[in-house]
Amino acid sequence: MSALPSSPAPVARRPIRELPDELISQIAAGEVVERPASVVRELLDNALDAGARQVTVRLSAGGVRLISVEDDGQGLPRDELPLALRRHATSKIASLNDLETVGTMGFRGEALAAINAIAELSLQSRFHAADGAFALDGRTGELRPVARATGTTVEVRELFFATPARRKFLKTDATELAHCIEAVRRHALARPDVGFSVWHEGRLVEQWRAADARERRLADALGEDFVAQSVAVEHAAGPVRVAGRAGIPDAARSRADQQFFYVNGRFVRDKVLAHAVRSAYEDVLHGQRQPVYALYLEIDPARVDVNVHPTKIEVRFRDGREVHQAVRHAIENALAAPRAGEAAAAAAEPFFKPLSPRPVPSWTQPAIHFAAERGLGDSAAMWPGERNDIAATPAAPFTAPFTAPAPIKPAPAADEAQAWPLGRALAQLQGIYILAENSQGLVIVDMHAAHERIVYERLKTQLDGAAITSQPLLIPATFAATPQEVATAEACAAVLPALGLEITPFSPRTLAVRAVPGTLADGDPVELARSVLAELANHDASTVVQRAQNELLSTMACHGAVRANRRLTIDEMNGLLRQMEATERSDQCNHGRPTWRQVSIRELDSLFLRGR
Repeated sequence: MSALPSSPAPVARRPIRELPDELISQIAAGEVVERPASVVRELLDNALDAGARQVTVRLSAGGVRLISVEDDGQGLPRDELPLALRRHATSKIASLNDLETVGTMGFRGEALAAINAIAELSLQSRFHAADGAFALDGRTGELRPVARATGTTVEVRELFFATPARRKFLKTDATELAHCIEAVRRHALARPDVGFSVWHEGRLVEQWRAADARERRLADALGEDFVAQSVAVEHAAGPVRVAGRAGIPDAARSRADQQFFYVNGRFVRDKVLAHAVRSAYEDVLHGQRQPVYALYLEIDPARVDVNVHPTKIEVRFRDGREVHQAVRHAIENALAAPRAGEAAAAAAEPFFKPLSPRPVPSWTQPAIHFAAERGLGDSAAMWPGERNDIAATPAAPFTAPFTAPAPIKPAPAADEAQAWPLGRALAQLQGIYILAENSQGLVIVDMHAAHERIVYERLKTQLDGAAITSQPLLIPATFAATPQEVATAEACAAVLPALGLEITPFSPRTLAVRAVPGTLADGDPVELARSVLAELANHDASTVVQRAQNELLSTMACHGAVRANRRLTIDEMNGLLRQMEATERSDQCNHGRPTWRQVSIRELDSLFLRGR
């Protein structure tokens, strides 16, 4: 018989005692100051709060040896300079009400004290109403007069000299410099009215002059291509306003390195906002590609809590679903307009018309009732016109759950066709591409991809017009639920029926799915219920049901779109081009691929060395 393990030796008890102020500041600095870029961010916040119109950042060794931030703001009075370096001393807030409605970049009163605890800090400032300037040494507290114009300069030398272990976690000077420049860029994108310049080792490395328009600053800071490959966003919903620019799907990147979101002028990273943006791109961007955007959300400060993290980069919204929907709809609406140009859709007849009953194709889901009048094998059902060219096509006819558009008029004269964004059809290439001519040059259209998007959007429009109907399950699907799932199901009992779902408690730890949306009757009810409850707990659950329905409609549209090797007449090609111009999101197919490309005359000339 083995002996029982001996009891552990008693741990020597340490008495509870107050920490010295210097150690408290160094602990706080660990939360506020991660690297030189953290110092740059905090000092820029103070400069902007002081009303600066020009900010100059000087760095040495990537910011490790020196960080100097100079501004032309209103400055600090002489007697307030020592207070500026004390913990929890600030001019930004004075009461709990001020904290709950804070409108400044800084407010915690910790940054300068934390930086002073781990580096050599000096402060020079001249108050706008004072006759002279004064300098304060952060180590000794010595205050002396200096010569300086109105404004403030903060110098931070030998970062982490008091905590040398922290220096081991820093990267190379080039990497730290890149992070510092990015910190300045984020502030520059929020304040186009302020000029910013960054110097490193005495050399100017970045400069953004004050601009009178946000788009000018976006072009300067992110490049002209960003503006050219993005669409304007402007949306208001109740107390939430969203503006800025969202990149087109073609501009998506492999990394999320051009995603900027601002809440009341503050750069933030927030799961609700990131999820809303990703949801808006779901229908046009697939896979792991990352969209690019610079978005600015304005909301009543009382409806957002910025006092979440010492770095002030995280926020918490009072009504996360309200913000989520506003952001998602703002981007969806901006991306919906065809980039080829807006067609006169109001004058066109509706795509769907009242039809006589016809058999529903066998591959469609029985829960969706779409009338079908003629198959795509008869190309006149799609684009009425001459049929001489397709009479001998070998492709087998097939049917689809949609009907014929309004008749297409004969092709107009060439000068009138130049006004069409996608131009006038010229020919069909290899039964796959349509070649068209517009005022810019040559347009190449992927026939199947374009028609697939047209059919998909028409199916969505028809489905959106009807309420989501529920289909009761013969045998309820039960599953072991987490406490959060049970709480969400009970709290959102009134919301679930609007999504076509009925989820009720079966036991204290079990939920039962008793009804699902009719269009998704063949899916997994438990998986759908879990997804909806997870979204309801944080975001807008309607996206889950909409996503599942759209996947079904996308499959149907893919089957119903005109296939490759289908020979079309010129009138039929023009009919497709006109419908593309009037269809939302027609620049990408359902799988995120582009549907058309423009080849300019200049590009064609270069191919043949014209003008050389």
